[in-house]
Amino acid sequence: MGSIELNAVEKWYGEVQVIKGIDLSIQDGEFVIFVGPSGCGKSTLLRMIAGLEETSRGQILIDGRDATAEPPSKRGLAMVFQSYALYPHMSVAENMGFSLKTAGASKAEQQEKVAEAARALRLEGYLERRPKDLSGGQRQRVAIGRSIVRDPTAFLFDEPLSNLDAALRVEMRYEIAKLHQQLQASMVYVTHDQVEAMTLADRIVVLNAGRIEQVGSPKELYDHPDNLFVAQFIGSPKMNVIDLPCAELRLHDAPEGAAHLGIRPEAMRLTAPGAGDLDGRVDVSEYLGADIFLIVDCGAAGKLTMRIDGESTLPPGETIGLSFAPEKRHFFTRDGLAIR
Repeated sequence: MGSIELNAVEKWYGEVQVIKGIDLSIQDGEFVIFVGPSGCGKSTLLRMIAGLEETSRGQILIDGRDATAEPPSKRGLAMVFQSYALYPHMSVAENMGFSLKTAGASKAEQQEKVAEAARALRLEGYLERRPKDLSGGQRQRVAIGRSIVRDPTAFLFDEPLSNLDAALRVEMRYEIAKLHQQLQASMVYVTHDQVEAMTLADRIVVLNAGRIEQVGSPKELYDHPDNLFVAQFIGSPKMNVIDLPCAELRLHDAPEGAAHLGIRPEAMRLTAPGAGDLDGRVDVSEYLGADIFLIVDCGAAGKLTMRIDGESTLPPGETIGLSFAPEKRHFFTRDGLAIR
């Protein structure tokens, strides 16, 4: 079992409140990812679950047990940090089995658990190497393996891929996704990279200034954001937002109370000038192979980003029409709340 429940959890540093009444249930075997801008409280919240930060108010339940006041060693959780923190003088096998050794496990049990974790992480051929002989991705796998051998209730990851280059990040995303499939263990993962969140998570928790803005599957958050913050935080490039009313926008069916129109880059189509919802001038064309991102200057509507086919040829300065898919439009109130 690996359920985690947060009830009205708060964190105060003196007079400053950084976590503001979080309620969240994480089911056994679920992969939940915390995302949000720097300083939103995602790492603090993870450390509170781990017991590395004291909970000022509220309750943390692990498998139904009140763990709010328990030390980290009693919570049955394993944490993987940004830093690998491997012992340089020990082999991979010794690093992975160190916690078992200090807990008094027999040598046979240590070897069995390390071998099992090594198979899961494809490290069988590296067990006798030292950390200095491994790549960054391999070192991170060793750090994860060190957690696996403890057979934890749940895994906590604090931006584990942030120190890796782009290629290794892609490789490790795959490794972590496969690991979750194999272990069927609860995982709580903090990242500022929304690509990691969208590709790995069963559910994403979007945090902002110590509060939860929205919780849902990647598709739910992308297709049905509750507010402007989530709409523009989830998705790359981010959702375009046009303030209403806009004289240059040919829009006749905005719902009552709509102060903003949101449209994602892929929900716009090219039309002849005057034939679509809006006209604009191509400002910059960013070629990405299969796709091109057009930044289009639409006057009072602002500069909008549009995703088009990579075979298209539209030089900067050309005037184009933009048509919005009606079912893909998002409307928000003046306060930024979605209008359903």
